[in-house]
Amino acid sequence: MIQSDTARKTINFVLFQAGWLVCVLYPSLLAAGFVALLLVFHIAFISKHRLTELQFIGAGTVIGGVLDGIWFRTGVLDDGTGSIVLTPIWLVGIWAIFMTTLSHSLSWISSKAWLPFVCAPVAGPFAYWSASKLGAVQLPDPAVSLVALAAGWLVVFPALLYLRKYLYPELAR
Repeated sequence: MIQSDTARKTINFVLFQAGWLVCVLYPSLLAAGFVALLLVFHIAFISKHRLTELQFIGAGTVIGGVLDGIWFRTGVLDDGTGSIVLTPIWLVGIWAIFMTTLSHSLSWISSKAWLPFVCAPVAGPFAYWSASKLGAVQLPDPAVSLVALAAGWLVVFPALLYLRKYLYPELAR
């Protein structure tokens, strides 16, 4: 395990950005496989509480995957084919690699109780909008989609932080 907290947070940030970018530029099973490799690296070299963090990553990935699935089914998001039955695997991969940031490079966001409620409804939709500009997803009605994404992130992001704090307290330190 890497000893320096600063190095772990920096590497975590870089791994997340790399995973997000690969998944958005090459949305496929291969991209999800790349994220799986990043997760193995993260657990082996970044995580201080491996089993606990894996459980947290798993829980958040399911929550995020279900949320994205709802957005596809309701027309907030579209893949261009209109045939999405399950959340695309590359988006599930993004949720998994994103979950690693909550105990590392984004841990600062829990420093003020109001901060997640301000950041999440902006940063979350921005990520989807960026992905749409790179061709990974479509926002069929951009204004409606962005408002729905903001509302979803306003709920889910603080909920994930709450989950971390109360079910996985060793990750919140």
